[in-house]
Amino acid sequence: MKRRELIDMIEEGENIQVEFKRKFSSYEKIAKEIIAFANTKGGYILFGVDDNKDIIGVESEKEEAALITETAAKYCEPPIEVTIEYMEFRNKEIVIAGIAESDKKPHRLQDFQSELDINSAIVNVRVNDKSIPASKEMIRIMRAQAGNLPLKKYYIGDNEKAVFNFLSKNETITVKQLSQLINISERRASRTLVKMVRAHLLIIHTKDNGEEFFSNMS
Repeated sequence: MKRRELIDMIEEGENIQVEFKRKFSSYEKIAKEIIAFANTKGGYILFGVDDNKDIIGVESEKEEAALITETAAKYCEPPIEVTIEYMEFRNKEIVIAGIAESDKKPHRLQDFQSELDINSAIVNVRVNDKSIPASKEMIRIMRAQAGNLPLKKYYIGDNEKAVFNFLSKNETITVKQLSQLINISERRASRTLVKMVRAHLLIIHTKDNGEEFFSNMS
């Protein structure tokens, strides 16, 4: 990273691809941040920078880097590759952790389970300037996209037609709304909407508070 890029990044503040950290806090907290970036669009964590953009610097860049690398390798499942850069800024040392968007989504906090359990796995995603827990719908979509799982014998049924009809009069729909609209369980409503996203018929959106809704592609 060039010095000018770092300056611009700090000036612009935190966003979907940039997070500031005063210092390494705990393995679990930093793992959740790394996981969120890998599960979304990738990005950078700047260690030694406060939330208000103040340059704090780190005490030992090599120790900080070792903690970050260990976290990505041992506390994320599957492990995540992180690139580490050092840069001196205003006589303070900043550690820059770069995380690429992963093709092995969804990553989760290490739970030592052989397979991802959608009901208990801790999976984070990035929304605006926050890392938040992913919904079951988002996890299912990431898993299907990463595995390139095809939709077998998918066709537009009554449930899908009800979704389209609802969206012709409303901008968005939620799992709960679909459940109530056609009197089916939220689990079944969730699966219907997830399949429509996988079929490129809908887009899933996540709010800052983790709530999700769906809309038409256009």
